[in-house]
Amino acid sequence: MPKDLNSLRMRAERNGQHISGAERLLPTDDLAAAAIDLLQRALQHPRGDVDRISLSIEVVPSLELTTGALPDLYNNQVASWQQGRELALQLLESAGISAVAGRKALAALARGAAPGGRSMRGAMLIDADSGERLERDQARGVRVSRMDLSAAAKRQLRQLLLPHSLDDPHVIEALTLAAKVSAAPGIIAELCWSDDPDYLAGYVASAALGYQRINLLKPAGEERGGRAFFVRPSQVRLDELISWLEKTPLLFEQVGRVHGPKTYRGER
Repeated sequence: MPKDLNSLRMRAERNGQHISGAERLLPTDDLAAAAIDLLQRALQHPRGDVDRISLSIEVVPSLELTTGALPDLYNNQVASWQQGRELALQLLESAGISAVAGRKALAALARGAAPGGRSMRGAMLIDADSGERLERDQARGVRVSRMDLSAAAKRQLRQLLLPHSLDDPHVIEALTLAAKVSAAPGIIAELCWSDDPDYLAGYVASAALGYQRINLLKPAGEERGGRAFFVRPSQVRLDELISWLEKTPLLFEQVGRVHGPKTYRGER
């Protein structure tokens, strides 16, 4: 009989600004070690010291748990972050996002999508045709939560990533979050790059495209980053979508393929 799991979440702040966050879905026996790991991550984050760390634990009954499979990962290599954003726009358009909406999302992430030019705590919701922002709170956005890999799936994924030099917590956690977003009802595509100043990669993801990792999507040292989720408001109930992203527990028990590097040479 399946056992209940626990949703363990960490959030770290400085002066009320989000610095770091992470979460796990795991058995009770693994809680202590995982909590220590997340605490150390908050204390050693490259964005500097924090003045507030929150850890929360919530039981997830086995009957509420949904399982799924990770998408394939494609490893796109570009020569510059400008080229990376060019490729991101092309991928978004191939996923059905208008050029206007793609450019608006890129511009918002680049200048800081939260008020005052800061990174949001969550993700933007973007109209896939007009580029209009749909989230109610432009500082908080939409917070995707309650997802993880099973222990067996994580071991298998790390074995697949290792030959490509991608066995990194950034990659594993981003792929896991993107997999939940792509599985959400009404999501067309996602654009993301990190707000960590020393992690320059990002991705475009969708159910059709899989997880399209791009090695450079921002300049070195840039702390502004975030996520944009593209939807068509006429085709989705936003309240139900947000509730699914934030509250539905999803454990990935199967992994996809990891494809070798593909060099993007820019528009000709």
